[in-house]
Amino acid sequence: MTAINRTMGRREWTMLIALSVLWGGSFFFIGVAVKELPPFTIVALRVTLAALVLHAVARVMGLGVGRDRVTWAAFFGMGLLNNVIPFCLIVWGQSHIPSGLAAILNATAPLSGVIVAHFLTDDEKMTGNRLIGVVIGMAGATVMVGPDAMAGLGTNLLAQLAILGATLSYAFSGVFGRRFKRMGLAPMVTATGQLTASSVMMVPLSLAIDQPWTLAMPGPATLGAIAGLVLLSTALAYILFFRILGSAGATNLALVTFLIPVSAVLLGWLVLGERLEAWHLLGMAIISLGLAAIDGRLLDRARAAFSGSGAAGR
Repeated sequence: MTAINRTMGRREWTMLIALSVLWGGSFFFIGVAVKELPPFTIVALRVTLAALVLHAVARVMGLGVGRDRVTWAAFFGMGLLNNVIPFCLIVWGQSHIPSGLAAILNATAPLSGVIVAHFLTDDEKMTGNRLIGVVIGMAGATVMVGPDAMAGLGTNLLAQLAILGATLSYAFSGVFGRRFKRMGLAPMVTATGQLTASSVMMVPLSLAIDQPWTLAMPGPATLGAIAGLVLLSTALAYILFFRILGSAGATNLALVTFLIPVSAVLLGWLVLGERLEAWHLLGMAIISLGLAAIDGRLLDRARAAFSGSGAAGR
């Protein structure tokens, strides 16, 4: 089995940044769609239409998704941990607490990822640099969301626990998803299978709760937002997701949570003309420092330079 790259190279960092942009854009798409469609219907459309798109692409590429029970059991396990449980918990939690507080709680995902991977894997053990970097990154995400976001902390504890439960589910999904590389499945196949399994679980849930047949036909803006959510933030994003997971591991993949608010804020500034505040820039700087600590190479160079200068001085 190919070992996980503890230190990501330029290729992995580029894919991680691209994934953060695709998932950061999902906030914009969902923000538009939720004005006309209920949450579970949006999630069901997101995973189902993305699965259909990927099935078509996989067929053109000559890739089979597989029919054996072991593979599909893994797809359903991944879909449950990576989509159904966290999506439902986040949707419910965000309906009871402010979105800023939800974003801060969601930024604990890398910490959950570090802890879960430490106990459940042999090659992604916790290190001092990684733990320090995660804490710094969480602080940066908190600063980016804004000074008023912590005001709701302590109220509606159940909703806050739901968001934290979602991050824990994501952490377990990252470790669980490592098996697809051992099974020899291409990222395209894994993404297609996971989204197909997720749609089988989400569509009945949407029908039972939202009763979408009673809704009015959404307008062009909503349909465009759903298209962006399906094609960019789901179909393409999950191909990148499984590529990063296969090469860089669950712990490094979880770092995308720190980059998503950066992408969301920059997209809002560039596309929607939203203001770029001073605390946004400060938060981005702190997140960059945290990522540098996790990566470790800059710290290693600094230690080497300090040791060299110290030796020269003696």
